[in-house]
Amino acid sequence: MLASLVPFLSLLISTLLMMVAFGLQSYVVPVRAVAEGWSTQTITWIATGYTLGFTSSCIVTPKFILAVGHVRVFVALITLLSIAILLCSLMVDWRAWIVFRTISGFAIAGSYLIIESWLNERVTNENRASVFSLYVMITMVGSVAGQYLVPLGDPTNTSLFILCAIIFSVSLLPTALTSSPLPAPPTQARFNVLKLYRRSPVAVVGAFLAGALSGAWLNLGGVFTQRIGLSTAQGATLLAALLVGSTLAQIPIGRASDRMDRRLVMVACGLVGVAASLAMIAVQGGSPTLLYFVAALVGSVLFPIYALNVAHANDLAQPDEYVEVSSGMMIVYGMGTISGPLVAGPVMERFGPTALFAVFTLYFAIYGGYAAWRIARRDEASGMVAKTDYQAMPVQPLGAEASAAALQGESSDEQLIADTTTPQWTKH
Repeated sequence: MLASLVPFLSLLISTLLMMVAFGLQSYVVPVRAVAEGWSTQTITWIATGYTLGFTSSCIVTPKFILAVGHVRVFVALITLLSIAILLCSLMVDWRAWIVFRTISGFAIAGSYLIIESWLNERVTNENRASVFSLYVMITMVGSVAGQYLVPLGDPTNTSLFILCAIIFSVSLLPTALTSSPLPAPPTQARFNVLKLYRRSPVAVVGAFLAGALSGAWLNLGGVFTQRIGLSTAQGATLLAALLVGSTLAQIPIGRASDRMDRRLVMVACGLVGVAASLAMIAVQGGSPTLLYFVAALVGSVLFPIYALNVAHANDLAQPDEYVEVSSGMMIVYGMGTISGPLVAGPVMERFGPTALFAVFTLYFAIYGGYAAWRIARRDEASGMVAKTDYQAMPVQPLGAEASAAALQGESSDEQLIADTTTPQWTKH
């Protein structure tokens, strides 16, 4: 096992350090925004800039990789992350922060695209599961560790921003100096979301809702912890609890969906999400321990549902269509992350911080309800043919104003799921 990790060691170390920096950035940014007295709506616009940058990077970054290679682009993107967080400390103006956070979103999406494609090319069938399981753990550990650096400094001055930039810069060294073989440039993929929807409506709608849920949480969750009066340490623990719940639930959800109609699992996830979100509203103001437990329940379905929809979309795809499907799903998910804070932010501003989970309740209800409606339109057996294997997705950020982790869909330039069958598309 250890020998099989040698070719990826430098990349995994860089990933760990990058996630520590991103975890710190993901919590210090909303804490500072709240300390400045900015409204939830203002913070929402900052969050929207981030998600716009992230989504655009999924389309643009592969072109840069084709032009100059993985390592040069990775160095450039991490440098942009360092610059963006330093600019946030130097120019504390919400209008400027929209631009800086857009840069951050673009850079982190591109960085993950490079890491994912690098790992996918170099792993073998014999070590794929081991390497990606370790990768998932690294993203989680780094995210949580970064969040817990916040209580060690003062978000109202520049110290934590500078520390974040330093860690980002240090994360470059292992990969920039590696002697391991570099991955080949990615293949360009086509984007046809309408075609994808016609073939698998439940996957596309579910991916959009998954993006809306994660985008709202990742950009406004930190605001929620501040508005309900949690300390920075308690807020970091709540964010970490949700992340841990998500990580622990990925494999059970995946195994269940491999053994039955995935749409049934979607319905179950929707029901759990509704119940957990309502419970979060009910326990707000209670003991922090109870909040942590309920947050873990929310997390158990908040992030894993995207991987569930990706697997469903690929179930009946031709092998040469996997890249196209993955690309389309990533774009739909990105559009969802843009809409999430735009919807949840004004609701929180009008009705208070717990309204965030009222929005979650609605989203989860639509998610499960739409899957149930699709089952009613097609018999259950039609969802059971030619299934690809579910793959647990690394928890990583698609937004940053609140949490250091989100769901990473496979990059738009690589084959997401390998299948030995050659089935035909069927609408679900």
